[in-house]
Amino acid sequence: MADINHFEYGWITPALSYALSVLGSILGLVCATRIRAASSTGQKVWWGTLAAWAIGGTAIWTMHFMAMLGFAVSGSRIRYDVPITVASALLAVLAVGIGLAIVGTGRLSAVRIVAGGLFTGSGVAAMHYSGMAAMRLDGDLSYDNLRVGLSVLIAVVAATVALWLAVTVRRGLAILGSALVMGVAVNGMHFTGMSALSVHLHEERGEIVGAGVGTLLIPIVLLVIFGVVGLVYALLAAPTDEDRAAAAYLDARQTPTAAGPPDVTAPDPVGLRARSTLARPGAQFPSRRDHPPR
Repeated sequence: MADINHFEYGWITPALSYALSVLGSILGLVCATRIRAASSTGQKVWWGTLAAWAIGGTAIWTMHFMAMLGFAVSGSRIRYDVPITVASALLAVLAVGIGLAIVGTGRLSAVRIVAGGLFTGSGVAAMHYSGMAAMRLDGDLSYDNLRVGLSVLIAVVAATVALWLAVTVRRGLAILGSALVMGVAVNGMHFTGMSALSVHLHEERGEIVGAGVGTLLIPIVLLVIFGVVGLVYALLAAPTDEDRAAAAYLDARQTPTAAGPPDVTAPDPVGLRARSTLARPGAQFPSRRDHPPR
């Protein structure tokens, strides 16, 4: 059995993986708050997609790969199968997206949150172990079933809590605190699953086919940078509640009020209006001496 080191570069890789989890969770929770405020189905789908990308892509999958940078097996190099690696990333985003759709449609209930947590947690666990299956090295992988089951349980509980936070948390400090908790849960699931792994090296060493860590690191870092920048831009460009209220106020000020019909004075060729005025109580009638002589 080969010696395994999960922290080859010390505290750097776990610290970066935790920071990515927290960053992705913050962006995902903020996008989730926009889902509740959306007024149309298209807007809900848009913000749900961004939230799934932030949580599934950044908080979960890139955290997984960043932590894998510190994984080493003595006596063997490590390569990765690119199609399986990409499929694991898509699996994480899809699992989170479906979980958000479960809890975000219809009336919120405990049944929906539990169902979404079960589905999303199972998808996150499948992402983790498919990502492990993408590894290529001079040995065979085996897992301790008890720790695998524990990691799946942690993934389900973490996903359930994450979905509940996504549909209930609204304010800035609460979002930050929730993201810190989600980062602990995601990293806890990852390293619990990694602790279940053991490697038995082959007696005869062969050529290892696949992409190296350095080959995958550059596109993943660029993907994270552009993804985070795009999410931040989408959040900043989207109108807030204050913007909508101000726009509604301006529209109300610019809309002309309905005016009543204009006053129309009927013609009075024979002086009836003047006579009716003189006929009112208290009116002074002209005397004969006021009339000029004929």
